[in-house]
Formats: sequence, structure tokens, C-alpha cells
Amino acid sequence: MKNDLVVMDNNLIRASYKLTANEMRLILVALSQMPKDPDEPIDPKQAYYISKDDFVRLGVKPNNVAREIREACSDLLNRVVVLDTPIGDLGVHWVHNILHFKTEVFERLKKEYPNAKNDEEFINNLRLHNLLDSLPVIAKSDENIIARIVFHENMIPYISQLKQQFTKLNLTDVMGFGSFYSYRIYLMMMQFKETEFCKIHLDDLRNALDLNDKYPLAADLKRWVIDTAVDEINEKSPYSVKYELIKTGRKFTHLELKFKSKKGRKPIVKDSKRDPKTPDLFIPMTDAQRYLFAAKLSEMPEMSKYSQGTESYQQFAIRIADMFLDTEKFKELLPLLRKAGFQ
Repeated sequence: MKNDLVVMDNNLIRASYKLTANEMRLILVALSQMPKDPDEPIDPKQAYYISKDDFVRLGVKPNNVAREIREACSDLLNRVVVLDTPIGDLGVHWVHNILHFKTEVFERLKKEYPNAKNDEEFINNLRLHNLLDSLPVIAKSDENIIARIVFHENMIPYISQLKQQFTKLNLTDVMGFGSFYSYRIYLMMMQFKETEFCKIHLDDLRNALDLNDKYPLAADLKRWVIDTAVDEINEKSPYSVKYELIKTGRKFTHLELKFKSKKGRKPIVKDSKRDPKTPDLFIPMTDAQRYLFAAKLSEMPEMSKYSQGTESYQQFAIRIADMFLDTEKFKELLPLLRKAGFQ
């Protein structure tokens, strides 16, 4: 997930669709791999690959990742986006096809490329030799190690070669999101990143989230959708958000979101006598942060003294994530965390 930038047409941001959190992760990881140059031609049949590591870095626990990818693949082929066009509502499928690999297929191929350092390098080897696209489609699998997505050709104009009216999203901004509502409302916010203010009609919000007749009362919409999303965005994204429900007459009609980057906040000094260069003994990390930075540290040469030698990079990363929970180990690894970009 080195290329973590996602670009989407604003019509797709405002479109009506429903996905699970896992399906949203699958789509976003695939979108992050698409060329970002608006003048670069796109092959509509191009396949994009999602690994277990991608899901772990987005906050899925390693011991659950195979099941989570399987669930994401199971219904995505049937998911439809409804876009508002000048001549009517256009229904478009997200993907043309989706393949999920069986464990035995993946392991057999891995033996043919034993020198691959990680899943990403392994995938690149297979792609270079055209092995992934030549494999038969596997409709069902008990243990999905990896997934392959080909976007539907009708979706391509909304996700590639975009020159105007588009929104950018960094995958690192949404690590750990567990609610589909959080993803959607965050994307809507990012349309107005420059003004840090977003106003949405509640009917448009319900339509975008494909709620139909669900949560007809504003109080229920607030409790089960808006509060869920705003709380998670505040906790896990780089933005802090405040919202207000606006009335027109006696009825709540609009949602107003005001947000700002957390980077602009001044640090809270708990002890003015403490040397500011001395880090706190322990800085809490979310699960998403632990797994993200554990994956980064696992590939650092400085971490070789902690390696057990026979474990894979992924196994090493899982063990490093557990090390972060130990106060002394965290303090010991903090310089490397800083080097990896941890703030």
C-alpha cells in the first residue's frame, strides 16, 4: 500500500450506494493502485490486487484478515452505484469480475518465487510473468489469501483520468475505520477540504447512504449514522469534526459539518519542567497505528536484532505490534517509530 492516494469523481462521492466496511476497504485499496496522471491512458481490463497486508494496515486484525477478505469478495460483484446524471439515474456495477485465491493455489505459486521478501514483491513477480491474469476464476474459497479486482468499464470515467471536480483521499487517513458511514461522510467532507465546511441536505445524505426508509426520524439518523461516523472520524482520522443539525421550520433538514486538521493543534504540555525533547514514557496507539507501523518497522535493518530468523515479514510485524503494547518496549522502539513517521 505504498501508493495510498485515492482519487474519485465528485459525482461518485455523491452517488447512492451501500457497501460493507470490508467492501469499502477492498475498493479503496484497488483505487489507490490506479495511475494518477490524468493524461495516462487506462486499460479498462487492468486488474488490481489486494493482499492480507493491505487489510491489516487498514485496521483489520491479522487473525481475522482471511475471513474479512472473503466476506468483502462474496457480494461485491452484485453491488451497484446509482449516479445522478442530467438525463436520469445511472446504475453501474463496481466491478467486472473479482477473483479470490485459494490457499493451496497461493502457496504453490509462492514456492515458485521463494525469494520474494513480502506479499507485494511476490504479487509483482506474478504480474510481470502474467501468471495472475491467466489463472482460472475461483468463485468460492475457504481461505482468501489475496483478491484480484477488475473494475467495471462503466465505472472507469469516475475513477481515472480525472481533471476536474474530483476528490482526493489518503488511505492512511481512514486506517481503522470500522463503519461504512464513516468512510462515506469522510469522503463527503474531503470534497470541501479547502473550506473545512460541508452542508448536506438530510434527504441527500439518506440517498447517498442508500438508507431508503431506514432511520426516517432525525433522532435515529443522528444516533445510528451521524454520531457513529463523527465519533470514529474524530478518533481515527487526521481531522477533528463538529456538526449541527439545522432546522427549516420545525423539521431538521440539513447536516452541517465543520472540521479542521489536528496538525494545527498545539501540544498539551503536562509538565513545564520536563525537557521537551524527552518523549512521554508511553504514547497510546490505535490498533490501526500499531499494525501500520509494525509493518514498516518489520522491514527496517535496525530491527534485525529482534527477528527470530525463521518468521516471515508478516509474522514479524504481528509480533512487533504486540511489542508496542509493552511500555518499556515501546520506549525502546520509539526512535524507530519516529523514523517511520509516527507523530
